[in-house]
Amino acid sequence: MGMSAGGGAAGWQSRRSRRRGRPVMAEINVTPMVDVMLVLLIIFMVAAPMLTVGVPIDLPQTQATAVNQDNKEPITLSVNDKGQIFIGDSEIKREELVPKLQAITQARGGMDERIFVRGDKKVDYGTVMGVMGRLSAAGFKRVALVTEVEQGG
Repeated sequence: MGMSAGGGAAGWQSRRSRRRGRPVMAEINVTPMVDVMLVLLIIFMVAAPMLTVGVPIDLPQTQATAVNQDNKEPITLSVNDKGQIFIGDSEIKREELVPKLQAITQARGGMDERIFVRGDKKVDYGTVMGVMGRLSAAGFKRVALVTEVEQGG
């Protein structure tokens, strides 16, 4: 009956002594975490443009400078080329525009909300001005038109 290196009491002792000689590795392997973070970064980079207002509008181009912005997200009002009005992604009738906006602004903290009006460049000028006139008459003072930066000279 011979003792092998892997069995019996002598084998157990030799394994324990080897473990004592080499310290336990206490470092965290961050490679899997970095891989997950890179995948999430790519997903968010692809998804971020889709999170903007979903009403497709061809905005006019101007050379105007950007408006000073505060930290609150503005209410976005869109008028498409057919004259339909949208708050965010949901269509709304012209008669319901002011009561809906007043309800939204009261829920968000008062009438001092910024409202961005996005008007398609093919929509009639009177339609956009009619919407802005309703907003002004209802007491909304922080109304701005959204345009794209003009390209070229």
